[in-house]
Amino acid sequence: MIDRFRFCRRPPLVLFLTRSFSFSATSQAKARKMPPKKASAQEKKTLLGRPSNNLRIGIVGVPNVGKSSFFNVLSNSDLGKAANFPYATINPEEARIPVPDVRFEWLCDLYKPASRVPAFLTCIDIAGLTAGASTGAGLGNAFLSHVRAVDGIFQMVRAFDDPEVTHVEGEVNPLRDMEIIQTELRLKDIEWVEKHIEGLKRSGRSLGNNNLADRARKEEIATVEKVLKTLTVDNKDVRKGEWSNKEIEVVNGLLLLTAKPVTYLVNLSEADYIRKKNKWLPKIKGWIDTNNPGDPLIPFSVELEERLAALSEEDKVAAQNEGAQGTMGKIMQAGYASLDLIRYFTCGPDEVRAWTIRRSTKAPQAAGVIHSDFENKFVCGEIMSYEDLKEYGSEAAVKAAGKLRQQGKPYEMVDGDIAYWKSGA
Repeated sequence: MIDRFRFCRRPPLVLFLTRSFSFSATSQAKARKMPPKKASAQEKKTLLGRPSNNLRIGIVGVPNVGKSSFFNVLSNSDLGKAANFPYATINPEEARIPVPDVRFEWLCDLYKPASRVPAFLTCIDIAGLTAGASTGAGLGNAFLSHVRAVDGIFQMVRAFDDPEVTHVEGEVNPLRDMEIIQTELRLKDIEWVEKHIEGLKRSGRSLGNNNLADRARKEEIATVEKVLKTLTVDNKDVRKGEWSNKEIEVVNGLLLLTAKPVTYLVNLSEADYIRKKNKWLPKIKGWIDTNNPGDPLIPFSVELEERLAALSEEDKVAAQNEGAQGTMGKIMQAGYASLDLIRYFTCGPDEVRAWTIRRSTKAPQAAGVIHSDFENKFVCGEIMSYEDLKEYGSEAAVKAAGKLRQQGKPYEMVDGDIAYWKSGA
């Protein structure tokens, strides 16, 4: 490990300037008259969600839309309790799923390491939600607490007819199902926010404007009231509101259900998926564009994915060449991106590994994902981009071209960076 990360055993060199300076009254006056500094670059937007790299995504939907079957294919397991009746899943199941990345595969081919560790995303199979879940119907309070515990949502939508698979609402109607999920999540958020406002106001009756703590509490109350307005008056999910960085800090503390990013997965029959035609798809896209514009929509078929999973690699390739193309990799990449996750790589003959970090992570914190000492004793990082390595073909060629850069603490990691960390003793 020491060779791989190229540790610097000596502490960084510090130069002490011994020459003293004095300022006259005139020079001090000039200094006071200097024009103000130019405004810095636009402030970085704080991300919604927990400030963590270990984020989880939950599979959410009404009962009998294919959630557990999808989870089983995704995790290559039978953990999900797939059954033709509601609430077959009570306790959530969890699995760490590798996230496909052609860059990672290329790096493994180049370095031929003894060990290869891709990026992973933790997925949770959550029981189906029904109308009235926010008031406790169908064990809704327990299931909504499982949604609160994840950081993002795969919302499964059923768009296939099958008399052998019953629907809890009697007939297949994905627009109604999407309305149910959105309504129940919003209602639970409204209940939570209203209680939070009551608590804040009780403790803030005697607030003044004379100290920072009182002003901060008033700003917090104003932000939570804005959240309630977004949910009730504006009729929007919290993630679709406009928030300043200060407001986002308050919103993140509320752990709201509608603040979580959503990726819509539309479960089609195999025939509809292969022919790329389904009567519900245009309506589903229209609903998303109206209610939650910008949220990703991925059509796929659990039926097809189950069939492909049972095939040998040779038969799988043949089936895909005939148009039966699997979508699991695309779904995992979309879920990973929805959480603002990126990855950087460490490479060598011992191991090629993808490390998951959130977008906007600085170099010391990225190094700290490997070990806290790398962050605490950070000196610098030797960084090259994946694109440069692929173009030049070797580390030596990248260095000779002047593309290997030494980056310090202010450096913000870019997706696909290849890093070698230097740490002090």
